[in-house]
Order: sequence, then C-alpha cells, then structure tokens
Amino acid sequence: MLASCSNADFDIVIRNGTIVDGSGDEAYRKDIGIINDRIIKIGDLSNHSSKKTIDATNLIVSPGFIDSHTHAIRGIFDVPTAESSLLQGVTTLTDGNDGTSPYPIDEHYKKIEHTKISPNWAVFVGQGTIREEVMGLENRDPTDSELYKMEMLVKEAMEDGALGISTGLFYVPGSFSSTSEVVSLSKIAASYGGIYISHMREEAVNVLKSVNETINIGIEAKIPVQITHHKIIGKDNWGLSYETLKLVDNAIKKGVKVSIDQYPYTASQTSIRALIPQWAQAGGRISLLARIDDPKTRQIIIDEIIERILFDRGGGDPKNIFISKSSWNTSMEGKNLAELCIERNLEPSPYNAAILVFEIIKGGGATAVYHAINSDDVDRIMQHPMTSIASDGPMTIFGVGSPHPRTYGTFARVLGRYVRERNILSLEEAIRKMTSLPAHVLSISKRGLLREGYFADITIFDPETVIDKATFEDPHKYAVGINTVLVNGLIVVENGIHNGNRPGRVLRGPGYNL
Repeated sequence: MLASCSNADFDIVIRNGTIVDGSGDEAYRKDIGIINDRIIKIGDLSNHSSKKTIDATNLIVSPGFIDSHTHAIRGIFDVPTAESSLLQGVTTLTDGNDGTSPYPIDEHYKKIEHTKISPNWAVFVGQGTIREEVMGLENRDPTDSELYKMEMLVKEAMEDGALGISTGLFYVPGSFSSTSEVVSLSKIAASYGGIYISHMREEAVNVLKSVNETINIGIEAKIPVQITHHKIIGKDNWGLSYETLKLVDNAIKKGVKVSIDQYPYTASQTSIRALIPQWAQAGGRISLLARIDDPKTRQIIIDEIIERILFDRGGGDPKNIFISKSSWNTSMEGKNLAELCIERNLEPSPYNAAILVFEIIKGGGATAVYHAINSDDVDRIMQHPMTSIASDGPMTIFGVGSPHPRTYGTFARVLGRYVRERNILSLEEAIRKMTSLPAHVLSISKRGLLREGYFADITIFDPETVIDKATFEDPHKYAVGINTVLVNGLIVVENGIHNGNRPGRVLRGPGYNL
C-alpha cells in the first residue's frame, strides 16, 4: 500500500480514496497531499510526487476520530501506544471526565509530553477533584472561602489548558454539590471559553430532572453544556429518550448550546459503588465501612442497593451486573452477582447480592458492567444531530480484567453495525459525529475536518469490513477494517497494525495562558 521516493513535492500523498471529510457532506474522490504535520493540498495530485504514497483504492479517507469522553488516564502510561484506540481510527483522546481529573493540569500535560503517546490528548478539569482538594469528601455546602478557593483552582486549570469543567453529580463528592455551586465554578470555565460536560445526577427515574439541571447550568453560567454518555437506565424508564431529546431541542431553539455524547452499547460500566447510596459514601472508605457495620444504617443501605438492582443499574436482576475488574480478587472478573452468590451457596436474590456488594467493598472494591439500557433509546439518541460518538472507556491493558468492550470497539461498531448493517446513520453523518462535531463542541481547532491547512490526523478504512470484535464475553479483541491511521502527519497504523510511532500532542483548551 505504501511507496516512497526522495526530492518529492509532498511527504505523503493519499491517492484514489473516497473522502468523507467530516462535515457531513457527501463523499467525493480526490487526493490528499501532506507536508510535515499538515494537509497542504486536496485535489488531483496525479502529477505530483511524494516521499510516500498511500493507495486508498476502495477505502474511505476521513479525519481521525475524536473520542470526546474517555477515562484513558487509567492505562495511558502503561500503554502509551494506545492500540485499542488507534486500531479503531481514534487520533485524539479526552480525559478528566465525570468530575474526576488529573491535577494540577499543567503538571499532567508535562507528564504526557514526557511519556510520548500515540494519540493527541486533552483534559477537562474535574469539579469533584477540585472539591475534594478543598473540602475532602464532606457532604455539605462550601463556605464562601472554600468556594473562592475552588474557583481559583478552576481558573488555574483553565489557564493551564483544560478544555472545560466536568462534573460527576452521580458520584461522590460531586453528588454533594448544589446546582448553584456548580454554576459558580462553571462561570469561571465559561470566562475562558470552556465547556461544561456532565455525568448527570440521574440517568434513571429522575433523568428528566437531571437534563433540566444540566440545561439550566448552561443558561445560568452562560456556558455550552454536554450531556455525557447519555442513556436511559432501568427498564421502567426505557423510552424516556423521547422526552430528554425534546428538552435538548427546546433548549437549542432558545439559544442554549447543548450537545450530547454516547457509546453504542446497552450496558454501562463504573464502580460497584454505583449501587451504594451517595450519602453512605460521605467521608470516604473508612466512614462507608463504619456505616456498613452499623446495624441501623446497614439495613438502610441494603434496602437502597436492592432498589438500585431492581429499578436502576441492576436492570431488575443481579445477573445483569458483571464484575469487570477486581485487583484484590481476579477470580470474580467476568462473573455476574448472581453467579457469585451461587458460588457462595447463596440464592441469587437482590438481598444476597447486596450482602455480596458489601463483601466486594470491604475486599477492595471492583469495577462492574451493568446491563440496563434499551437498544431503541440507544438508536434514538445516536440519531440526534448533536450527539457525538465517545467510548467512555479506560486505556485497557490487553488481556487484563474483563472490561467493557467499548474500549476496543466503539467507533468500529458504529461504522460496521449502525451504518453498514442497520442503516441507523449514513456514513457521512456517522463520521461527522466522530470528527467535526466533537472538535467544534470542544473548541479543538484545525482538527476534525479534512481541509487544507488542518493537521493531518487521518483515518483510512474499508467500509465493507470495518467492525468491532470485542464482546462482553471476550472483550480483548481489536477492531478490524481500519487500514491506516496518521497522527500529526506521521503514520501510526499501517495495514491494520500499529507500528509503534508515538506522535501525539497535548491539545490545550481555549483558555491556555501563553
């Protein structure tokens, strides 16, 4: 596929490919000429020479995909080549989501640059991280002095190059924050051109209230907002995406900048603590264990865990909750709570599953996969024009644990299953959702489109074979069909194989203080 010569017009020319440029416009046939890290010419380059030629006959040439919601900091320093992302065509990762981020931002960016990674990298500043820095895990409102300290830390993070501010209002300590506290911090991010991206307080029975809260934060703080990994959890709530998307549309009509990101699966993944009520987690692990051991609070916590198994993330049955990673007891990985109960000679009931959750928490915790989402809601949310594609995945070390397959398959899954097989999206629209839409929403400049003068982040794939291979039963499978990937003008994936190159750059946000 590659040819080379010296004393050429371009460093690389991509010939004979079908260009889907990221704008959503129809595909067209032209060549692309690259010098150093930039796209210099798009047109008929048949009379031009190049040091390397990529023959993209029968292949799609698109901008590199932007994964606008990851937790790749969990693994990126172990796997700086980021194969699970690059082999899906992803060239840019964002971290610092769900209210938890590295801190300080500048120190983190320097560590990324020193490590040298394959994809580009950007982060949000986590409101939960900032709150914990100032207040610990206390369940109360901040004092005026504490709020001022948090505002100054957000200011520093934005000047260090954070893309914006993220919240995890479902998680501790974000769940202890009032809307007004979040608005105050978001105003600081807004003053630097940042975005507010939120794991909302609720994605189940109170999802409509949570969407409204997110929109109102955007209005009050005068900041663009993104509903992150938007989904509807719990069987009794399936179909509420009709209403959540109406709320988004009505807000957009009123001039509020609202966007969404989503992964294409009917299961979520997060800590086993998602089954524990937030109030019980105040003060951290030691306080939680004390409440579990106290007879009065223990029963209250059990009742709330049962409620969440039946009507929330448990999807009505302990068998829908799988342990994906447990550092202290790897034998649990890949098994659901019902199976683990049976192993302990217990009936696989919600009550016994709750007792098992206590055992897991006391042992050291675990990450779990929760099957509680309906495919119709996934389809509907995906088709919304302001929905980007994002994995919400860590940078999994190959072969370790039993991770959610989204880490390996998100983008290839959309192209293979939702575009080619099911026609949920057109190819042009799917690629827009992976490229120019997240670039625009996150203020990432000169990326996300194939344009002259833009950085040469480029993904070349076979539209007939691209597909995800990772499953919940066998998650450590790389996607296939991604032929070539360039990051900043350097080839990283050749003929479907990562070549070890690590040309990724830190992409600082609009508030970066030069």
